[in-house]
Amino acid sequence: MSSLEPVFSSLKTAQAALALQNRRQKDEALAAAAAAIDGGRAEILAANRADVEKARSGGMKDALLDRLILNDKRISGIIEGIETVIRQEDPIGKVKAGWTLPNGIFIEQTTVPLGVAAIIYESRPNVTADAFSLAYKAGCAILLRGSSAALASNAAIVKAIKAGLSAGGGIPGAVELAHSGSRDEVDEILSARGFIDVVLPRGGKDLIRRVVDNARVPVIETGEGNCHIYVEPSAGIANAVEIIVNAKVQKPGACNAVETVLVRRDALAALMPPLAAALAGKAELRCDGPSKEAITGGGPGSNSSGKGSGVLPAGLVIKDAVEEDWETEFLDYILAIKTVDSIGEAIDHINRYGTRHSEAILTKDLAAQNEFRRRVDAACVYTNASIRFTDGGEFGFGAELGISTQKFHARGPMGLEALTTIKYLISGEGQVRE
Repeated sequence: MSSLEPVFSSLKTAQAALALQNRRQKDEALAAAAAAIDGGRAEILAANRADVEKARSGGMKDALLDRLILNDKRISGIIEGIETVIRQEDPIGKVKAGWTLPNGIFIEQTTVPLGVAAIIYESRPNVTADAFSLAYKAGCAILLRGSSAALASNAAIVKAIKAGLSAGGGIPGAVELAHSGSRDEVDEILSARGFIDVVLPRGGKDLIRRVVDNARVPVIETGEGNCHIYVEPSAGIANAVEIIVNAKVQKPGACNAVETVLVRRDALAALMPPLAAALAGKAELRCDGPSKEAITGGGPGSNSSGKGSGVLPAGLVIKDAVEEDWETEFLDYILAIKTVDSIGEAIDHINRYGTRHSEAILTKDLAAQNEFRRRVDAACVYTNASIRFTDGGEFGFGAELGISTQKFHARGPMGLEALTTIKYLISGEGQVRE
C-alpha cells in the first residue's frame, strides 16, 4: 500500500462530510482554527526559526529566505486572511442559472465543492493556512505538500489548525500535511486518481513543469511569473520610477515581481537616469545597449542634454543583457531592461517571453492603454500601477490558492470560486424522451 493511500482515503471521507456542512458550521470551525493559530504563535515561530536557520546555513538566497520567514505581523496577516474568508459568502449551493425546457423539465445549474485538492508549494508557510481556509470554506478537503525547507513551520501551523477545528466542531480530517519531505510523496499525489480531484503546483518553473509533465490527475498551473512593465514617453517619470522600484524590490522573490522593464526608445532619456539612481544599491540592472547608454552616457538619449556625464550613482551595478535574461524569472534583486521602438514591439515581446501572469503599461495615452489591454495575453493587465497587487489578499479574497496562468475556469488569483464546480439539478413530472 502507498504510504499516502490511507491519507488519501481519509481525506475523501472527510470531504464527503464537509460537503454537507452549512455556512455557519464552516465559519465557526474556521474562526476556531484562526484562534488556535493565534494561540499557537510561540510554537509556530519557534518552528519557523528552526526552518530559517537551516535554510540560511544551506545557502538559500535572501529573496527566497524572505518567503520562508514568519513573524508576529505575518501571523496576524494569516489570521486576517482567514477572517476575510469567513466574511465571504458561501460559494456552495448557489443557483447560477435556471431554465425550463419546452417539455416542462426544469434545469438548475448549481455550485458544489470540487472535492479533494492537493497543493504542492515551495517555502511559503503562509500558503498552508491560506489554502486550508479557502478549501474548507469551499467544502473541499486539502492535502498540503510544502517544501522540506518549511517542514517544521507547516507542521506547527497544521497542528494548530486541527486543534482549532476539533474545538470548533469542525472536521479535522479535512486537512492533512504530507510531512515526510520525500520527493516520492509528490509522485504519489500526482498518481492518486480516484482520490485527488485537482493538484495545484505553486512555486518555481521546475516544480510546475514536473507536476504538469507527470500528473495523472487534473492540474491547475500557478505561480511562475516572468512579468513586465512597459513605459511610454507620456508616462509620469517620477511615478514610473516609483512603480518600477516597488515592483522589483518590495518583494523580489514573489511571482508578481517585475523581471523586465520595456522602455520605448523616446522615453529612455527621461526614465533611465532617475531609475538607475533609484535602484543603485538595491538591484542589479541588465541592460541592452540603448538603455545602458542612456545611463552611462556617450550617445543620444543618455540624458536630457543628449550627452551623458558618465558619472554613475554609487552602488549601481550594470551588466549587459543577454537573450536568456528576457526569459528568466530571476526571483532576485535583478532587473532586465530592453528598448523597444513601438507598443507593438513591446506587446510582441511580452506575449513571447511572458508567462501570462501580470503585465503593466505606464502611459497617459488612452489609445495605447486600450491596445495594450486588448492584445496582451495575461491573467492580470495593469495600467499605471505596480503589478505587486496581483494577490488574493489584495484583490479582497482574503487568501489565495495561487495565481493561475491558465485559461480554464480559474485564472489569476484563485479564491473560493476556483474550488467549486457545477452540478445540474433536473426536475420533471414524468417526462420521457422520445
